[in-house]
This record gives sequence, structure tokens and C-alpha cells, in this order.
Amino acid sequence: MSVTILGRLSAAGERFPLYAFQVPAGFPSPAADHIERHISLDELFDLRAPHVYLVKIEGDSMQGAGIYCGDLVIVDRSLYAEHGDIVIAALNTEPVCKRLHMRGNEVILKSENTKYPPRYVMEGDELLIWGVVKYSVRDHDKVMHS
Repeated sequence: MSVTILGRLSAAGERFPLYAFQVPAGFPSPAADHIERHISLDELFDLRAPHVYLVKIEGDSMQGAGIYCGDLVIVDRSLYAEHGDIVIAALNTEPVCKRLHMRGNEVILKSENTKYPPRYVMEGDELLIWGVVKYSVRDHDKVMHS
């Protein structure tokens, strides 16, 4: 799996209508009287630029966590990465998206796909955590249907 860093998000974004009704599997005609308020995607995703950036995911090693090839992930570099977090990191300069496991002095980067073995961070390896994945965004028009 590889990642492509797309850059930081702007501090202020466009505001979109948030409708007061829930949509189970369709989208009824949105009438103006259903608009509860307007929110920005920055507000919705609790973005705190310049600490937040976008990364495009390549590969299938995180499918078990709901992160698929081509997805964008929203990464917060201001958060301290803890055991169990999904992180964007560089292991020996190779960028990866993995789940961080820490047991005592042992650090493991785990995939969420059984096709890929865990990557143990060994003495002499260089591990840089670039941020914690907070959200993923998928373009459903590009999803292949089987």
C-alpha cells in the first residue's frame, strides 16, 4: 500500500445545508423548510488546519478498516498516535497507512487485510508518524460493482 499526500486543507470552507430529516436509503426532494442549519465540511469533520491534510490511499491492505484503494483520508498531524490508531507513517522512508500496535517496547504496523503480514519495527528501523487518520472519503461513482 502506498499513499499520496495531497496537501493541507484550507482554514475556512464553503457552508452546505444540513437537513433535519434522516435519509434511510434514498433522498427525497429537499424542501427549504427541512434545512436545520448550514455547516461547513471543516465543522463537520472537526478540521483544524494547518494540522490537517489529505492523503490518497493506494492498495488494499486497509480494507478491513473500511479504507479502500482510491479513498481519501483526512489526517490530523497534531494528535499523538496511540495504540490502535490508524496512522500515516514512514517506515524506513516508505509511506504507509497501517494500524499502530504497541506492546511494551514492541511496535507493530498492522494491515487490515489478512493477505498482508504485520510489519514489526525493529531496532535500527526509522519510524516517523505523520499523523492519525480521522476520516475516510470515498467517491462512490468510481466504486466497481460486482
